[in-house]
Amino acid sequence: MSPSNISPTSQASKLVLETQGITKRFPGVLANDRVDLTLRRGEILALLGENGAGKSTLMNVVYGLYQADSGEVFVKGSPVRLQNPRDAISLGVGMVHQHFQLVPVMTVAENVILGAEVTRTGGLINHRAAAKQVADLSRRYGLEVDPTATVEDLPVGIQQRVEIIKALYRHADVLILDEPTAVLTPHESQELFQIMRGLTSQGVSIIFITHKLKEVLAVADRIMVMRAGRMVGETMPDESTEKSLASMMVGRDVLLQVEKMPANPEKTVLSVDGLVCLDDRKHRVLNGVSFEVRSGEILGIAGVQGNGQTELVEVLTGLRFAAGGTFQFDGKSFRKSNPRRINEAGAGHIPENRQRYGMVLSYTVAENMILNRYYDAPFTRTMMLDQTAIETYASALVEEFDVRTPSIHTPSGSLSGGNQQKLVVAREVGRKLRLLVAAQPTRGLDVGSIEFIHRRIVDERDAGVAVLLVSSELDEILFLADRIAVMYKGKIIATVAADQATRDELGLLMAGITT
Repeated sequence: MSPSNISPTSQASKLVLETQGITKRFPGVLANDRVDLTLRRGEILALLGENGAGKSTLMNVVYGLYQADSGEVFVKGSPVRLQNPRDAISLGVGMVHQHFQLVPVMTVAENVILGAEVTRTGGLINHRAAAKQVADLSRRYGLEVDPTATVEDLPVGIQQRVEIIKALYRHADVLILDEPTAVLTPHESQELFQIMRGLTSQGVSIIFITHKLKEVLAVADRIMVMRAGRMVGETMPDESTEKSLASMMVGRDVLLQVEKMPANPEKTVLSVDGLVCLDDRKHRVLNGVSFEVRSGEILGIAGVQGNGQTELVEVLTGLRFAAGGTFQFDGKSFRKSNPRRINEAGAGHIPENRQRYGMVLSYTVAENMILNRYYDAPFTRTMMLDQTAIETYASALVEEFDVRTPSIHTPSGSLSGGNQQKLVVAREVGRKLRLLVAAQPTRGLDVGSIEFIHRRIVDERDAGVAVLLVSSELDEILFLADRIAVMYKGKIIATVAADQATRDELGLLMAGITT
């Protein structure tokens, strides 16, 4: 029986979470405006909306991180007052944040029990009992993970399993997943969906926050859409398309694939020859990488995360030194250059980890907009920052790139993840470039923002910039790239023309199958 055929009384009896009239204000922003939401037992509810639509704020209210200015939260039919996450956890509400809350040097079991330790007589932690509990939980819910493994040694997809186990260890039967596939490969995403289905079959209810509309249609039971702080629609996957969901989110028609003319590549801007690189543990992660990028083209680097793409970008942007090989930018060697020299040569860098490498979270929006140019005119005069010039420049970029912020003086750390990403993109492409290195440029962005960023990347190409695009999103690579190079175990194993490539072919190459 479909949800639409269930009587109101029957529906209400199955509700495990409900918000009524939730309103939450921040200085200059109405983040939630009388929001109603319902979640039923054993269902996957997809919550959609643009960056800044109020999704995360609403979930932070439900999880006790924020207190609503008005409205009520009901858990299993009873009104509750949530002062902090401990209150939510005690009621069976767990949340897996977009940025994992794990201690890298601790084991899986130690991370899971942190704050709810299993102890022996005398108060000492019983590590053996903790590991057994974690192993039992992981088997029960299909979340296979080694309790004794150190978290920093685990792939991102397994780290996410640890976060889910943390919530289940605390008896969560309502699970909020905030952008859970933002850092996962397609294969890891499919594994997560199987896990989600396994959880709901055992009575767990899931709120799934994402911007990836294909995933919503594939895994959700019901869809609710927010826009500008309000709940604007509810629909079912079999009644929806990517295009209709995008229109509900943005309030207008959205191009899911930007139009672009054939490339007209000219002079080689970036030339990489035999590049070798070691990771932090002195293991070889780049093993003789060679390629070139010409002005007026986009070269896409495809591959499963962990095959050397991150280290390649770090070497090319001066964040890591190569152990061998060379790379030249406009004919000059930059192998042992620092980020400032590479930046001043006309290279822009959109890093895959915006919070670690893309901004200073405590700095204002305006300050972050000039991080790569603060020492030059017009931002510095006679050794002093020119605040008027900085504010004028930052205000223009905020408007052009639709960075949604109460003010250019707002700390960047208080922006939504998507608006942080738009800030970084604005700073990097808001100046004249010769080379743009874009790593996961639309990670965590909504469809409207993705459309905008894709358009800007194509515009950079058409203006003669050489673009190196590194992305784990196959659709993004296929939509944007003119040529595609596939990385596997630290090598480029194939380069194909984008207009002749298929998802199946690229998938095989990403698995190392070249025949």
